[in-house]
Amino acid sequence: MEMCNSNIINITVKFSGRSIPITLSPDSTIEDLKSLLQPLTNVLPRGQKLICKGKLLMNQMTLRESEVMSGARVMLMASQGLHQGGGPILKEAQSQVISRKADSSSKTVNEKKEVQVDKNRLERWKLTGVVALAECNLKAIPDEVWACASLTRVLDIGNNSIQQVPDQINCLTSLQKLFLNANGLLDESISWEGLTTLKCLMVLSVSQNCLNALPPALGALTSLQQLDVSNNTLTTLPTEISFLSKLEILKANNNRISSIPACIGDCNSLIEVDLSSNHLSELPETVGNLLNLKALHIGNNGLKSLPSSIFKACLQLSTLDLHNTEITMDVLRQLEGWEGFDERRRSKHQKQLDFRVVNSAKFDEGADKN
Repeated sequence: MEMCNSNIINITVKFSGRSIPITLSPDSTIEDLKSLLQPLTNVLPRGQKLICKGKLLMNQMTLRESEVMSGARVMLMASQGLHQGGGPILKEAQSQVISRKADSSSKTVNEKKEVQVDKNRLERWKLTGVVALAECNLKAIPDEVWACASLTRVLDIGNNSIQQVPDQINCLTSLQKLFLNANGLLDESISWEGLTTLKCLMVLSVSQNCLNALPPALGALTSLQQLDVSNNTLTTLPTEISFLSKLEILKANNNRISSIPACIGDCNSLIEVDLSSNHLSELPETVGNLLNLKALHIGNNGLKSLPSSIFKACLQLSTLDLHNTEITMDVLRQLEGWEGFDERRRSKHQKQLDFRVVNSAKFDEGADKN
């Protein structure tokens, strides 16, 4: 009884095999509880169903009114598709092992073969310019990679457990594509100073890691055409992104981004932008400056409106994903330029249907034969 009269209560929320401890006032509403659970579960409040002792808890009622007391266990059921800011999705690396050196103490026949393979691999890297080390259970970038230096055009070390991207990355002066996805990298794990010297870099993927922020140094990668920072824990994008004037594809979905800098409108080469599954409540009006924009994905956000000029100014926009937002068709129809967008959208959809029909049809010269 003494716990019930306390200014705070402690409850446990059961969700997806986890037990989440929550401390709050008994006068907090169920809606307040859902807001607390959002960053902990990445489930939007409107996608949460909370059940205690077999009873569905209603948003406007307080915990006291709902008879949720200290020590109570509350079950959270999530509606499919109403997740946001999913954080890193790390894939299990395959058990392929990169052999670096043979043990000098016992050079068996097998070990000699491994050394020969390494030599062949290094020669192949130098010849093709492609260093492919994805899913190799690596904890560090092998020294052999640096030996390729200016010959490397593509470096793929995704789906490993790389703990550090060192300053030495700056020796890959001809690098055009860099894949660092799914390594569990932290903010301090990446030498951005080293990356900024890569003036030829056009594609950068750091998706499925544990990045909380992107540094201002990102703006120095002025040759970037594709940037994938999805599935991290980012809360915003740096204003220096405005310097990426050649950027065509930006993927920042499944983070915890609550605001987009107005200077995004300076990235006038953008063709496709994916900001779905974040914590956005609005987009800056400057999105209307993206005159080359063809696809905008903003589903699973708390958006209630769009920039007023988006349909009028973005005359190439034909794909707009608004699933699980508060934006209704009535809102869209009131925006200037809606008719033109709707025509482009329908035309693209029809072309996709026609393409599927043509490719699924079987050609038969004898179709009229019995």
